[in-house]
Parts: sequence; C-alpha cells; structure tokens
Amino acid sequence: MSGFEHYHQELTDLDHEIHRYAAICGIDLAQRHQLDACLQEHHASWADDKARASLQGLLILRIKLEAEMLEQGMSPPPLLASLPTGAAD
Repeated sequence: MSGFEHYHQELTDLDHEIHRYAAICGIDLAQRHQLDACLQEHHASWADDKARASLQGLLILRIKLEAEMLEQGMSPPPLLASLPTGAAD
C-alpha cells in the first residue's frame, strides 16, 4: 500500500487543497477548459506559477490515489462532488 489506508479522509484533504489552489489560480474546476489553460499557460508573476505548479502536483496525486482505490475495488468520488457549498453557482 502507498500509505493511503484512509482513502476518504485523504481525498477530502486533497480535494480541499485542490479547490484552494484552483481559487488562487482563478479557475472553475467545473470548466475543464479553464483547468487545462491554468495548467498549460505560464503567467508573468512567480506567485501564479507556484500556485499552478502546486495545483498540477495535487491533481496528479489525486489521479494516483483514484487509481489505487480502483485497484482496491473502491469507487472514488468525483472531484466536483467535494465542491464547497455555493461554489458551483
């Protein structure tokens, strides 16, 4: 095991950070094109680049966690299922 014995808590914590960094990058996770643009376009300021790099790493970690859960026969919830109340409006 990779150390993610508590999958649902790990996903909750990870999703919280993903939503935080998405907000810093000014993207709506429900809009795939915004997420793609955030991960591909470089910004002039270092702070925006750092947030985008952090977001990318968190998304990769989530994909790996999802793959591990699927191998264990579990169904990971979608990322958008953990949107904070009112964030999808």
